[in-house]
Amino acid sequence: MATRLWQLTVCDEFAAAHALRHYKGKCERLHGHNFSVELTVEGRRLTPETELLMDFTTLKAILANVLRDLDHTTLNDVPPFDTINPSSENLAHHIWQGVVARLVAHADPQAALVRPVSVSVSEKYSQRAVYREIDEP
Repeated sequence: MATRLWQLTVCDEFAAAHALRHYKGKCERLHGHNFSVELTVEGRRLTPETELLMDFTTLKAILANVLRDLDHTTLNDVPPFDTINPSSENLAHHIWQGVVARLVAHADPQAALVRPVSVSVSEKYSQRAVYREIDEP
């Protein structure tokens, strides 16, 4: 028998400046982006009453809450990017961690039944960094 699995994806964006340390090019200088973020979560059970994996409004609020601390900042001044490079790769990982923490702590019990699948961060439409965690056999 097949396992049933649903995925939800929400998108948001934030504006910030950053300078990539040790880049050896123009991106080592301070510059800004309108970063696009895409979050995908998955789960195996829908709510019995509404037959939703999770309310999109709740999921969008969780992502927005994580991004709020990054929006309109110089990322190099915001922990942990004051010590690690504020690359799209590191941003995706940081956002993942924030989403996981908020899903676990959320008042909606359905939030605990979903898990992140991926977080992607785009500095512009033609390129993106994706962070995922997979269970090794």
